Amino acid sequence: MKRWLRLCVIVLLVIAAQAQSRLTVDQLVSFIRSSLQLRHEDSRIAAYIRKNVKLSNRLDARVVEELQGMGAGPQTLSALRGLVTESATLAVPAPAPPRPVAPVIPPPDSIEQKRILADITEKARNYSKSLPNFICLQVTRRYGDNSGLENYHLLDTIAERLSYFEEKEDYQVVSINGVPAAGGTKHQQLNGATSSGEFGTLLKEIFSAETQTEFNWERWATLRGRRMHVFAFRVRQANSKYTIYADSVKRTVISGYHGLVYADRQTGMVMRIKMEMDNLPVDFPIQAVDLDLNYDMAKISGSEFLLPLKSEIRSREGKFLVRNEVEFRLYNRFGADTSIQFGDVPDALPADSVSEEPVK
Repeated sequence: MKRWLRLCVIVLLVIAAQAQSRLTVDQLVSFIRSSLQLRHEDSRIAAYIRKNVKLSNRLDARVVEELQGMGAGPQTLSALRGLVTESATLAVPAPAPPRPVAPVIPPPDSIEQKRILADITEKARNYSKSLPNFICLQVTRRYGDNSGLENYHLLDTIAERLSYFEEKEDYQVVSINGVPAAGGTKHQQLNGATSSGEFGTLLKEIFSAETQTEFNWERWATLRGRRMHVFAFRVRQANSKYTIYADSVKRTVISGYHGLVYADRQTGMVMRIKMEMDNLPVDFPIQAVDLDLNYDMAKISGSEFLLPLKSEIRSREGKFLVRNEVEFRLYNRFGADTSIQFGDVPDALPADSVSEEPVK
């Protein structure tokens, strides 16, 4: 099945008004750093701060100077100095705990790197064949931001019955915002950003000989308590099958991409893929897409298999931002008499279930 990403750029209205946010100084600094990295206009950042931000602890002038050194513009600095005055009577922020010093672990030599990569490649190419037929619950929480400042609001929550049969995926929408969906509603009929292909299609493409993916050793990492080999990779547009669809112009493009793969040191299985799309056409509405896909062990009828755990997809059209958080739950073996009582949508997985840890 062809890996695809369907990004319908129908304008998604954020219904909730953007109320004032009470932030810590650390959260404010993180917001400004992110805005600078995204090259937001100085006037927009300043206007947002003045209109929306209230602090829960004291902002020191020294922090403002540090932000100036990071590239904060004059209007942003003026807004920050206003917060220095407003927060003067608040408590001083507690000092951040010292970051653990990661030990320096030498990388494998070039011969060992080739051996490791060959083992990872073999397992990735055969991954889909190792999976049984099954069904599961896919929960997608879609967030949008009209400001372009990563001030996301939940747009909707979609529950789908995902069937995996003979290495092909089939999606049946069960509910939207807790309301049962009309019978026969398909994944492709959903407005907004959707994706598919997490069950091995993307993995197989990255490691296919036809794709001619370029790999280079990146670093060691720790993910969910396990040591990982991390390789950087790049797929050229000419060899890619990754498609992005913009509904507003009824147009599909094929994008090259680059990123990182995390493979378990003990098993050689890929546990995480992080990647960004490259060189989208300047006249294409969608100008940025990135993906973070995590795998973990899950039981199906008493046997353990490596299966998708959670993925996050971000995209940008102009200043409109979309973030989809997709989780996979309730795996069960596929059969004529197999059924899943979906019930209420489960709570979101904690962030630390997919966060990288210091190398230990």
